[in-house]
Amino acid sequence: MSSYDGTEIIHHELKTGARWGMSPDEDTTDTLEAVYILSGKLTMHTTKGDHQLEPGDHVAAQPVSEHLVFTALSDSTFLYVSSKPIFHHYFNETRELELLAVNIEKKDGYTADHCERIKDLSMLVGEKMGLNSEALQKLHFGALLHDIGKTKVPESILLKPGKLTSDEWTVMKDHTRFGADILKKTNIPHLILAAEIVEQHHERYDGSGYPKGLEKEQMSLESAIVGLVDSFDAITSDRVYQKGRSKESALAEIKQLRGIKYHPDVVDTFLSIIEND
Repeated sequence: MSSYDGTEIIHHELKTGARWGMSPDEDTTDTLEAVYILSGKLTMHTTKGDHQLEPGDHVAAQPVSEHLVFTALSDSTFLYVSSKPIFHHYFNETRELELLAVNIEKKDGYTADHCERIKDLSMLVGEKMGLNSEALQKLHFGALLHDIGKTKVPESILLKPGKLTSDEWTVMKDHTRFGADILKKTNIPHLILAAEIVEQHHERYDGSGYPKGLEKEQMSLESAIVGLVDSFDAITSDRVYQKGRSKESALAEIKQLRGIKYHPDVVDTFLSIIEND
């Protein structure tokens, strides 16, 4: 709902475990944004720590100066108020990219919930590793849109049932760069941040990945998280050209490659979540 003066008021519902966020925007330095809790309980993650919010609580900033991530501890509702109608633009463009990512993953042989699985598990790892609110928001969108660049890969390559040629594999690997470019061109702050993950999620701890052959701390921790989670999902998922392996087989491979292909701290946190699931 928008008022005559352009103020935007949106009613949100978050299911338990769902997340929502607010980001700084250099182009809207005078915008007032506020969140009013109506029901349920939420945790607000900030750079200074976590804060629990209950009905009657509110958070306001003019402008928003840091990334804020809200996680629903129970089914919750709240009002989001903005003095400028910017939310719908951000939401619509982000949603279009999310739908595009889902469609391309289905073409590539994954189920429709592949992107959501990568996002949900990556966020569990990130939260357990103590990532701050900015990093968590970056992780959320980077994981969800990690393969958006495949929209630029010809279907003749993407859908090929057999082994790719050397030239075809070179094109396929470029999906990381394509995806980063797509997000950077949106001019939406949280997507621009997520572009780093999209570009780096196939880099590996020992420098054997692509597109740049980054190693160890040269790649972001968020990218290392998504890279591991994506690998686990790829190993265990049934595809057109291969049957998924068992969870036990996938975990054995990940343990073997700890500190080689995968960041050791990420592996340890990931295993603590999966093995206790």
